[in-house]
Formats: sequence, C-alpha cells, structure tokens
Amino acid sequence: MNYYIVIPAHNEEAFIALTLDSLISQTVLPKKIVVVNDNSTDKTAEIVTAFANNNPFITLVNKTSEAIHLPGSKVIQAFHKGFETLDENYEVIVKLDADLILPNNYFETILNIFKNDATIGMAGGFAYIEKNGEWILENLTDKDHIRGAFKAYRKQCFQQIGNLKPAMGWDTVDELLSKFYGWKVVTDASLIVKHLKPTGANYNKTARYKQGEAFYTLGYGFLITSIASAKLAMMKKKPLLFIDYIKGYWKAKAAKTPLLVTEEQAKFIRKYRLKKMKEKLF
Repeated sequence: MNYYIVIPAHNEEAFIALTLDSLISQTVLPKKIVVVNDNSTDKTAEIVTAFANNNPFITLVNKTSEAIHLPGSKVIQAFHKGFETLDENYEVIVKLDADLILPNNYFETILNIFKNDATIGMAGGFAYIEKNGEWILENLTDKDHIRGAFKAYRKQCFQQIGNLKPAMGWDTVDELLSKFYGWKVVTDASLIVKHLKPTGANYNKTARYKQGEAFYTLGYGFLITSIASAKLAMMKKKPLLFIDYIKGYWKAKAAKTPLLVTEEQAKFIRKYRLKKMKEKLF
C-alpha cells in the first residue's frame, strides 16, 4: 500500500529533524512526504530542505498565515496546502505533527492493520510524553481515540468524510464521521509515539474557549458538552477549564456558529456519544 504524509510545521527547528529521521528510518517508507512550512521564523525550512536534498520523496511547501496559534484551523489549513500538491496515487493519507519520534515499524504496522480488515478507515498508535526522565502515556483521551498528532486514513474513508475540517474539533469529527459512514477506527497500543512537545503547549487563553465552541460545532448539545467538558478538565488536572469550555459553548450557540456536521450526522453523534457514556457507567 502506498502512503503519503503531510506535516504542517510552524517554528519546529528543535524537533523536525528528529521527526524526519524517524520517517526515513521506517521499515516501509512513505512514497511522499510534504512538509508545509507555515510562516516559520526559525530554521525549519532549512532543515527540511537539507532532508529533501538527500531524500527525493520529501518536499517542502511554504505557506504564509497569521502568527497566532489557535488549535485546529491553522494546522489544517496548512495540511490542505500540502495535500493540494499531491496526486491520487495513494491508498493511505497521513497527517503528522512535526514534533514526533515514531518507532521504525510504525507504518508497516499501520498498513498491515488496513490490509487485514477492509472496513478499517482510520488507524494510529499512542502518544507518550517525557516526564522525570520516563516516557509515559499522554493520557488526554479515551484509548479508542487516535490523537490528532498522527492520523492515518484509508483513502476511501478520507474522501467520504470530506477531507479534514479546518476548525477545532477536526480530530474528533473525523472519527465520528468515519463511524457515521460505517468505518472502524482502530488504535494499536504497541505503537508508542514520542510526543516531544506536550499538547496545547503553545495555546493562548483564547484557545480555551475554542474547546467549548468545538463541542457545539460537533452537534453535541448541552448535556453531552457538560459531561465532555468536565471529563476533559479533570483529565488535564485543571478543573476551572470546565467554566471556559461551557462559556465557549454558549458563545458559539449565541453566535449561531455553523456546525461541522449535518443535522442527520449530529443526531448520530449524540446517540453514539450517549451510548459510549452509558457503557462506561454500567
């Protein structure tokens, strides 16, 4: 199976060489890697160019955007910029962050997952962060959720969900829409991905409200948003974030922010989320 990788990168000079080293060391190499240099002011572009000179399947695309780093929209706009440069000769498309170290067998394992079950639409490993000299699970989500830092999609699934949405919540709505269309989403705990920069390290205060806005645009409704907000705030060990998330939800509702999904999809999502919540309670 051919797989292509798109890596949005903004000021990643400290990490991107480690990410690219881990990619050119894969037991099954990607056919193409596109790194989108998104308005970097450091040596990101120089580092990528050096890799591209020695590895012809790596290319650099430059993009200018606002310097402000809001979760979701900026990174996916950069992903789209890179994706537009690719042809259709792939069977798996991957969105990767520029601050990861993947095990050498990562994509061989991911491709085997896809090969072994034609109904699997998405697959991924688990994110680990360094704490006190040890690599521990970055435990921010359920174990059946693939982190936005390393998403791999079967081409047919990717096309059916309509590419990635340039908004916060893109890395949740992709999985929910995959399930809406009957695809399986699979995680493999044996695939330990080292996440060099913890999630949200660069987010400013405005970004806090974006999480609540995302819950609204996913069609969750207030009940599911309240439960999801409480859970996420506790997982982040910052209970007061719950208030920010709820404020973000009501702001989005008051502004009549467009949903990322249709009404039919929103009904499916609410039903699916409630079912999952009940399974955990009983």
